[in-house]
Amino acid sequence: TNLHTTKYHNSMSTRLFLSILLLTVEAVYSQQQQCKADDASCTTDGLTKIRLGLEWFTNPDHLPLVVAQKHGIFREFGLDVELVEPKDHWEAEEEILAGRLDVAVTEPLHLAQDAAKGKPVVGFSRFLHTDGGVLYDAGKGEITRPADMCGKTISYPGSPGPGGPAIVNTMVKADGKADCDLNSYGKHNGGFFHTDALQSGKADVATLIFWNFEIPEAKARGMEQASFFSLKEWGVPDFCQLVLMTTPDRFEERKATFRKLVLAMRRATGLIHQQPNLARSYYYEYVKKEEAEDTQQAVIDATFTATLPAFPNDNNMSKEYYDHLMSWLIETKQVDAKKASKVEVSSYWTNEVSW
Repeated sequence: TNLHTTKYHNSMSTRLFLSILLLTVEAVYSQQQQCKADDASCTTDGLTKIRLGLEWFTNPDHLPLVVAQKHGIFREFGLDVELVEPKDHWEAEEEILAGRLDVAVTEPLHLAQDAAKGKPVVGFSRFLHTDGGVLYDAGKGEITRPADMCGKTISYPGSPGPGGPAIVNTMVKADGKADCDLNSYGKHNGGFFHTDALQSGKADVATLIFWNFEIPEAKARGMEQASFFSLKEWGVPDFCQLVLMTTPDRFEERKATFRKLVLAMRRATGLIHQQPNLARSYYYEYVKKEEAEDTQQAVIDATFTATLPAFPNDNNMSKEYYDHLMSWLIETKQVDAKKASKVEVSSYWTNEVSW
């Protein structure tokens, strides 16, 4: 009896092993077939490779990407996603055209500006929507309302271009001061180091800031009354959002893959909202929080907490939104009016894979 029992268990173990092996082989084969069907480069384990360029260093705004990677969600969708930080400012569409990236993160503002210049860009999924606008130090008592910013020095990336004054002056006008001379503003290029620009005295205000990052950062670095005027409250289109973009050709080539990317990030967003402590542990491990100095650890803590509510379940954006944004760009002379007025929203934004 013992001999028969042993043979029976050995037989069952062998069958179970063969069944598991068969399922594994089928899964790998299925992923490989999907790779071939999508005509994309496959990794050795049958995953579809995506090189995704960030717009800045890794921060909590990118949490759905980090969580999808750390939790294995990308793998579940047959994806191998490489997150690439820019060493310096880059033109994402040029990186995609050169084959160094497949998709990139950008802001709706930059997407519309690039489209107005005739660049080959198309956005296809929004994954972050926060609040933000113009940073100022309320502790100094010099600025208490948007109209007080008239004639102040603005720190903004792209200075001395028209972007910073366009944002600030729109707010000043919305606050009732219609006679502020656009040429009265001082301009300082402090890059993205907005807190440094204000604390050094080189600027009075700084833009564009996302409140969930720059406000906690400024307070952690000693600006106790760091405050901001919100775009959405003072006449400026609300472009405190992040979207995924690529080139039209690459979108058509890899549409099925980009749909999987959207769905994987959407599942990660659900995990962020439902299990924030798990998401926090993934993020802290990814950015090596424990190796940071004390002030930076405080910034990481505060910005993570502030960013948690900023991830929408809806990845679509409307035609009306981009129509309004482009109209504002034309009105504030940030783009060529003749060229921009002929650009159709459908040429640079699609909801085809973000439903």
